[in-house]
Amino acid sequence: MSFASNRATLALTLLVLLSGCGSIMDGDKVNYKTEGGTKVVPLDIPPDLTQLTRDTRYAVPGGAVTASSMGVRPVQTVATTAAKQVNDVRIERDGKQRWLVVNRTADVVWPIVQGFWKENGFEYVIEQQQLGLLETEWAENRAKIPQDFIRRNLGKVLDGLYSSGERDKFRTRIERNSTGGVDIFVTHRGMSEEYKDQTKSGTIWVPRPSDPELEAEFLSRLMVKLGVSAEQAKASTATAQVAQSKTSLTTKGDAATLNIPDSFDVAWRRVGLALDRTGFTVEDRDRAQGVYFVRYVDTTKEEKGFFSKMFSSSTADTGPVKYRIAVRKTDSVTEVTVQNAAGKAENSPVAQRILKLVADDLR
Repeated sequence: MSFASNRATLALTLLVLLSGCGSIMDGDKVNYKTEGGTKVVPLDIPPDLTQLTRDTRYAVPGGAVTASSMGVRPVQTVATTAAKQVNDVRIERDGKQRWLVVNRTADVVWPIVQGFWKENGFEYVIEQQQLGLLETEWAENRAKIPQDFIRRNLGKVLDGLYSSGERDKFRTRIERNSTGGVDIFVTHRGMSEEYKDQTKSGTIWVPRPSDPELEAEFLSRLMVKLGVSAEQAKASTATAQVAQSKTSLTTKGDAATLNIPDSFDVAWRRVGLALDRTGFTVEDRDRAQGVYFVRYVDTTKEEKGFFSKMFSSSTADTGPVKYRIAVRKTDSVTEVTVQNAAGKAENSPVAQRILKLVADDLR
């Protein structure tokens, strides 16, 4: 078939499909909005960790909320999205970690942040105001799809046939700070589609490194949502990076210990971000006691693949186990240890793997 015939065929296809298709934004860094709603793919597959079947307490009361309905608000609520003073919203940075400091109460900030991710094309799998926790479903960044010849000519008509081969999800944690405001943390997790073997007969989804720049992009957009100008938000997220202090893994007594040469406040924040970024299920946290309550699944106990475990009945010894991640300040460093559910020191191979996962993210 000649090149002219190919173009004629493509043109005909365009005319047939045009009536039933919409469009997405082009030329943007991120675009998780697709025709008909969010592109959702059930891909919860972190290394050695799984997001567990959601408890009923995570169910969203009142049914679904759409981005369009979030935009229809009473006039008196508009003021909550505007910065009340110059330093009402600012970004802080420590190494690769960034977070927002907002001088507003958690009750005021929560609905703004909740609506923000909806407006950016995401749905939630966790939506817990009491814990200050939002986690999105896996979604595709359509802005990453290459703009080849066919895309440039047929582009938006055949969007459903194109895939970037990557999926992303984001976790937002809102913590009250000592000044009466909140700190907002956004962490990214990614998956990529790879061939299973050299025969290229099938593909699997595997974890890919978290993307600090993608986190920064959404923090910048969230600043704008909170009332900061786009120019100020861009300048704030582009500030020079501050080097993070190095961590070390040692054995103290009967337990492995992660040493962080930082104050408790800094170490607490760094550990929390590492837990979010590596995909732990954080059930609760107690800053006063310096404890994160997490659940962990040790997938090394079995040789069978992840998907076979996901879709088959699990035995008791391979199910989720509760642990405590304890953060304690000493004279010289802040120590991080793993405890069992009863609060006793844990020095099993699983506990050592947990600390290594956290340590790897902090480096």
